[in-house]
Amino acid sequence: MHLPESEDWAARCAADGEFRTAARHWNGGLRLDIGGRQLGFGVSEGVPGGSAPEGTDVLVYAGPEAVWEDVLGAAPSRFHNDLMANISSAAGLSRSGNALLHAQYYAAVARAVELLRPAGEQPQPLGREQGAVGRFDAPVGRYVHLDLAGHDHRIYFEEAGQGIPLLLQHTAGCHGTQWRHLFEETDLTEHFRLIAYDLPFHGKSVPPVGVDWWAQPYHLRGALLRSVPLQLTAALGLDQPVFMGCSVGGLLALDLAHKHPDAFRAVISVEGALKIPGDLDDLGALYHPQISNDYKARLMEGLMAPGSPQAYRKETSFVYASGWPPAFLGDLYYYIAEFDLRAAAGEIDTDRVGVHILSGEYDYSGTAELGRAAHEAIAGSTWQMMDGVGHFPMSENPAAFINYVRPILGRICGTIAG
Repeated sequence: MHLPESEDWAARCAADGEFRTAARHWNGGLRLDIGGRQLGFGVSEGVPGGSAPEGTDVLVYAGPEAVWEDVLGAAPSRFHNDLMANISSAAGLSRSGNALLHAQYYAAVARAVELLRPAGEQPQPLGREQGAVGRFDAPVGRYVHLDLAGHDHRIYFEEAGQGIPLLLQHTAGCHGTQWRHLFEETDLTEHFRLIAYDLPFHGKSVPPVGVDWWAQPYHLRGALLRSVPLQLTAALGLDQPVFMGCSVGGLLALDLAHKHPDAFRAVISVEGALKIPGDLDDLGALYHPQISNDYKARLMEGLMAPGSPQAYRKETSFVYASGWPPAFLGDLYYYIAEFDLRAAAGEIDTDRVGVHILSGEYDYSGTAELGRAAHEAIAGSTWQMMDGVGHFPMSENPAAFINYVRPILGRICGTIAG
């Protein structure tokens, strides 16, 4: 493993626009303990240089040289692609130092580590991103009023296509733009009416008028979450739609299959599981007055695969940085604290509703192991690990995701070639 001297590493960071932006106002230092070698520098008002000082203001990431060799390689393996992915997965690294500083400047730390990796060929976005000025994308957006938990909600949705309705649920703290690439796949829209909606308090679905929502803690609960696709189905007059959701939406897919099997002809659970491990009390940094949305955005990059196009990875994290600050942590109430189908998974009847589970290789939250366990507990379900993608396959690597989901949709409608 070839590493630069600390001075050279600091110079790389100082010359990098992404690092400089993420490191603004940072005072302290960064050090990597790589087996028996230390690599690090001080930071003064965001400018790197000099030796890393001592004390808790120095952020330290430590581990065996063999682990660092993978983390700092051109193509890191699963759970070695990001510091927090590795630490959260207990894959060999640890961190120490001021926890608040860690969250405030994790985006800078992660970028500094990237600058130690050898440069490699970057995968490119889809070719259709370039075209004639003035062209229109396929979906058309509208608002519909739904009665959710006894209150009128103005829900935004976008749709394109014809045929079997396909409801698309976004991930926690995000909105329906994650599904934009599917709308442009004409072989899908010839057979499916794609409908991507924003949950209340997300994207363009503003909070309900007449509720003092600003004076209440936001917690996404299953009863309200399940009611959104059910109410949307009724309002739009949909006949047994297919439901596909990712992350929170992936859990919801299995929840709907269990509690409302006759309302849907099939569900597709992307990054789904029967139970997500974790403790909300450990996640306070996701909504903290001294920590910006940059932290959650950069954490999401660690859930994505390093081989996904950088432009799409950055777009996915951009949406997280743009959300209402309490939304992400509030959504995790359902994702981590409330949802648990471990005792009930065997009750899901796949003769009444088809169940399909897809798991991203690099996802360290809804891992492939959890997805496979859900499949094994639900008789008649299908499961596949998606190689080379992470937690947000439809937005981080749409070309790969479409290749995985197309055969499932083909089986549902009987006409799309896999």
